[in-house]
Amino acid sequence: MSKILVIEDEAAIRRVLVKILSEENEAYKVDEAEDGLSGIEKIKNDDFDLILCDIKMPKMDGVEVLEAVKKIKPETPIVMISGHGDLDTAVNTMRLGAFDYISKPPDLNRLLNTVRNALDRKELVVENKILKKKVSKKYEMIGESDAISQIKDIIDKVAPTDARVLITGPNGTGKELVAHWLHEKSDRAKGNLIEVNCAAIPSELIESELFGHVKGAFTSANKDRAGKFEAANGGTIFLDEIGDMSLSAQAKVLRALQESRIQRVGSDKDIKVDVRVIAATNKNLKKEIEEGNFREDLYHRLAVILVKVPALNDRRDDIPLLVEHFSGKIANEQGTAKKAFSAKAIKLLQEYDWTGNIRELRNVIERLIILGGPEVSEQDVKLFASK
Repeated sequence: MSKILVIEDEAAIRRVLVKILSEENEAYKVDEAEDGLSGIEKIKNDDFDLILCDIKMPKMDGVEVLEAVKKIKPETPIVMISGHGDLDTAVNTMRLGAFDYISKPPDLNRLLNTVRNALDRKELVVENKILKKKVSKKYEMIGESDAISQIKDIIDKVAPTDARVLITGPNGTGKELVAHWLHEKSDRAKGNLIEVNCAAIPSELIESELFGHVKGAFTSANKDRAGKFEAANGGTIFLDEIGDMSLSAQAKVLRALQESRIQRVGSDKDIKVDVRVIAATNKNLKKEIEEGNFREDLYHRLAVILVKVPALNDRRDDIPLLVEHFSGKIANEQGTAKKAFSAKAIKLLQEYDWTGNIRELRNVIERLIILGGPEVSEQDVKLFASK
């Protein structure tokens, strides 16, 4: 069922629009309002899939209605209805966010095509919202310890800004989860989050990977290629293991941060980019600076906000929650029933030395689910969780 609101002060035209839409598809539920003010009241109190709105109306004109809708229900498409003298205004409403406009008297085919397209667009917006929620759940941060609660609080405060964030912590602690949360809770969530593992890319290729290259820049450069910074334009780039980046690449990243411009390898042409940078490392960057392996000026550019992700050994109270989360997730992935863990089994897991952190814990839980009994026992942990 698609709910459509027609806002039109001319009763004859309003009746025609309601009749056409109601007869076109029985799945269309059409409501009407005789002016902008009453239309806004209905929009506040109900969720419509589409709004058709006249431009010239008493009390509140169509442009004012459009501006109000964009504030209170921004995802709802609105199609403007224009008289012959309103054409310039109708075109201007497109710049203000209207989906389309139709002229009076409405052409039947154009009207119905516009309505179908607008409803399809609304459906896509809803699907994207659902997908975004699924993505958010995928990168959920599990834990209620003081350290994790503090990180969640920092994320909530920092995410809406464009402040750069440096995430530190040992391998396997979930630094990438912090980056994903920062992106998804930001105004850049509609843009891309581009991840770059600086440790996995050979030093001679890192600059090309980050900034792209032009044809002929080096032996294997057979064509122009955009880099990760361009791919992240309007979104976020996550530079994981930035402590392993070469000094020459660090210099170029510093310039990108200072000037919001990059150059492809082999080119002298500047490309403007709008990118938020989040970086992570398991290294002590201050020590790397002392040893000449990391630029101090880049460190200060990146470390506007510092987030330290604790080792699992420092947040053992979270282990029962992590066991519950991973056992459900693994059972779902494998299509098997979720296994319970006995209290003694969980207590024993809390006492282990988790040098591999969350990553190691997940692997151990998967092993226990596959090899352990119907309820994972203390004995199962002793047998199958040993190192």
